[in-house]
Amino acid sequence: MLWQPSLPEVYHRLTPAQLAGAITQRRRELGHSLVILGHHYQTDDIIQHADFTGDSLKLSQLAAGVAAQPGREQPLQYIIFCGVHFMAESADMLAPDDVAVILPDLSAGCSMADMAQYDDTIQAWDALHEAIRGRHERIVPITYVNSSAAIKAFVGEHGGACCTSSNALEVFTWAMNGGTVPKAPGERIKVLFLPDQHLGRNTASKFGIDVATRSCIYDPKLARKGEALGGASSGQVIESDVILWAGHCSVHKLFRLEHCQQIREQDARDGTQTTILVHPECAKEVVDAADLNGSTEYIIRAIRDAKPGTRWAIATEVHLVMRLANEAKQRGVMVRILSDCQCLCTTMYRIDQPHLLWVLDHLAGRSDGRLTRPDGAARVVNQIDVLPKVKELALLALDRMLALSKPAQVPLRMVTAD
Repeated sequence: MLWQPSLPEVYHRLTPAQLAGAITQRRRELGHSLVILGHHYQTDDIIQHADFTGDSLKLSQLAAGVAAQPGREQPLQYIIFCGVHFMAESADMLAPDDVAVILPDLSAGCSMADMAQYDDTIQAWDALHEAIRGRHERIVPITYVNSSAAIKAFVGEHGGACCTSSNALEVFTWAMNGGTVPKAPGERIKVLFLPDQHLGRNTASKFGIDVATRSCIYDPKLARKGEALGGASSGQVIESDVILWAGHCSVHKLFRLEHCQQIREQDARDGTQTTILVHPECAKEVVDAADLNGSTEYIIRAIRDAKPGTRWAIATEVHLVMRLANEAKQRGVMVRILSDCQCLCTTMYRIDQPHLLWVLDHLAGRSDGRLTRPDGAARVVNQIDVLPKVKELALLALDRMLALSKPAQVPLRMVTAD
């Protein structure tokens, strides 16, 4: 996690309404030189200021598309990404070089992304290849987009691709067919799936792999303690079609099978019928017990298309679920979160109005909320700048994924995309 300096006290003394008003004023001053992106897991205080909302990759694609739009009143200079660090990295890689990508709070990281470190991945790659030495086998790496630029670069360099929760099966199928090099006669392909074991397991199962017998877990913590294959045996590696990195989402791991069972029991008592809809970052037993599973965008579409009178229990981040519930209530659709626990993304929660105003103040030539600095010049703080070599290799992984996906469409005017 990067270190974020404490904000001047002036930002903490302002009320939410004062902060919102000041942010709106800075937006007017900066005009169309700026785009603010808001991830679905952000609080309503932040979403109200977003030009676009979406998942991480969609937002990066939208930002790149806006920058390339002809006939803009002024060139796009700044993208403020109200999300977490790996998302801002993706935006920086996809946006033009002359556009600065800004993360309002540098400490807004992702625990899942942090579970896959570059040095650990190199160690795993070497150990896994040693385990299959002499066999007519090949390992193709896939990394969830929820990973660092360094991991994306590793995967790109080694013939793999990124995936999102919405296109994981397409990317997985591509990899099992050999990826960048078509599968040779008699050759066996294995997939190394980073960093989310649950999305990897659910995707492999959907592909048709018996994950109970044909998968294993590589845990980098165990590898650091001397277990060469991260807790797996050489026999397990040889037998496996998919090797799952021991990573997970701290939000989605909070949803458990018992929560699904409680919904079913409540329905049986009340004579109601609730559709359980979960994100594929949930554990396999939760996904198997649910009625539907899909990406964040899939969840949003499902609720917006839901018929009046239907009941839904959703397993994903609480801020998104509450927004969907409030919206759906107006149409007579009942939406609740699957678990009563506080399933929120704490790192995403670090992005707040004080930090957003702080970065806007600097872009507007102000300092700590006071009048214009003596030189009146804009200052970019908290810029996310991916190194050129890392960007080059990471884009290989992203481009391979995008070739298997439909590009996000940019709205004709800057409004909330969802």
